[in-house]
Amino acid sequence: MRRRDLQENKSLMDTILSVFVPIHREGHKFIAAFAVGALALFWISEPLGWLGVLATLWCIYFFRDPERVPPDGDSLVIAPADGRISAVEMVASPKELDLNGERRMRISIFLSVFNVHINRSPVAGRITKMTYVPGKFLNAELDKASEENERQCLTLEDAGGTRIGCVQIAGLVARRIVTFVQQGDRLAAGERFGLIRFGSRTDVYLPPGCNPLVKVGQTAIGGETVLADFGSDRSRSRISQRQETEPLQ
Repeated sequence: MRRRDLQENKSLMDTILSVFVPIHREGHKFIAAFAVGALALFWISEPLGWLGVLATLWCIYFFRDPERVPPDGDSLVIAPADGRISAVEMVASPKELDLNGERRMRISIFLSVFNVHINRSPVAGRITKMTYVPGKFLNAELDKASEENERQCLTLEDAGGTRIGCVQIAGLVARRIVTFVQQGDRLAAGERFGLIRFGSRTDVYLPPGCNPLVKVGQTAIGGETVLADFGSDRSRSRISQRQETEPLQ
């Protein structure tokens, strides 16, 4: 009986702990600052102190870093961030991505201050170029934010030579883009490569001819939601080319 009780207690503890999401280390100093601020506010006024407690809880929530399980598929493009799909459009690729300025389908994900702000690699591949661009802090949902705001640009190349662009864009509230990687690093699909504080946007530039599988207004889950599948487009292209070259029977 005693052994069974211990097992039941352990199972209950595991269930309770599973509710708590890990906090990224980048948030520790901010959480500590918010907590100290809350204590100081209690000295001034109890109602203000409780507002400080709420702000501290929000800060803890903001820096949460949940585990994600990316779907299998070497040709899948995975959402690099949590948030709302704010734009799906064909645009010229930024010069910082070194994609020869070719027009590509861009999927933009807007992160509110309540979303997870960890950014994850959309594909498995090597970082062939990283470029930091200082800039303004306009509303990240504005189209011109992709050209005028502070941003960090990454170009990833998979094992087959397909290149994909990913851009972290600071927003109206965000004041700092943090990266955990360097040029030349190899990333797995869904692997963490950075975060943006506090509210921002992340853009993905799909390979040429690759059609998006999401629409504006959908909610993306970073590291799990499939944005596109460039393998299926390649397959359709190869089938089409073969049909055009094969003689009629």
